[in-house]
Amino acid sequence: MTVIPSQSSELPAPSEAPTFLTDDQRHASMRQALAGWSGDTDLWIYAYGSLIWNPEFDFREQRLSTLRGHHRALCLWSRVNRGTPQTPGLVFGLDRGGSCRGVTFRIPASTVPTTFEALWRREMATGAYHPRWLRCETDSGPVKALAFVIDRSNPGYVRGLLDHQTVEIVCRASGSYGPCIDYVVQTHQALSAAGIEDKKLARLAIRLQERLATDYR
Repeated sequence: MTVIPSQSSELPAPSEAPTFLTDDQRHASMRQALAGWSGDTDLWIYAYGSLIWNPEFDFREQRLSTLRGHHRALCLWSRVNRGTPQTPGLVFGLDRGGSCRGVTFRIPASTVPTTFEALWRREMATGAYHPRWLRCETDSGPVKALAFVIDRSNPGYVRGLLDHQTVEIVCRASGSYGPCIDYVVQTHQALSAAGIEDKKLARLAIRLQERLATDYR
């Protein structure tokens, strides 16, 4: 998908550059998250964004699940994967309040170390999330799953964007993983395919499609 030209330069932007965790800091964070793990039990991971359609790990089982107390939001600036320092994009995080419908994946005990190592490289490069074990409700009963909750003190955290600002930011940004608009639309499509309704994201997807039609007809 082509990145759409910006219609306005008056958009909010992060005031600080991200600080990347060192290997030691990242490994320490992972060890802390796994401190209570016995080493011989399967673990669950909660997915609410790109992990749903691109998990990049093997799993024994997946379940639709509801996480209460947090909601899915485009609340984190992306200056590498879906944007650049000059033109940052947005990626999803779990922000406080409400509830979130997503997918939990059961990771075999034997692959937990390698899976979590890769997961930390992917999700915790800048330490923008708090890894937390949270109760997720599924049709087969509750499970405790690892979820990446946004760190509101991180300089990459953003809130209070108006709808038109979000559309503009998503449309103009592209990074090492591709256009931000692809990321948002693929997440919407994955949720829809799984039978998950996210009304706010669905409205955003419609606005993005309208913007595409307007700019390239």
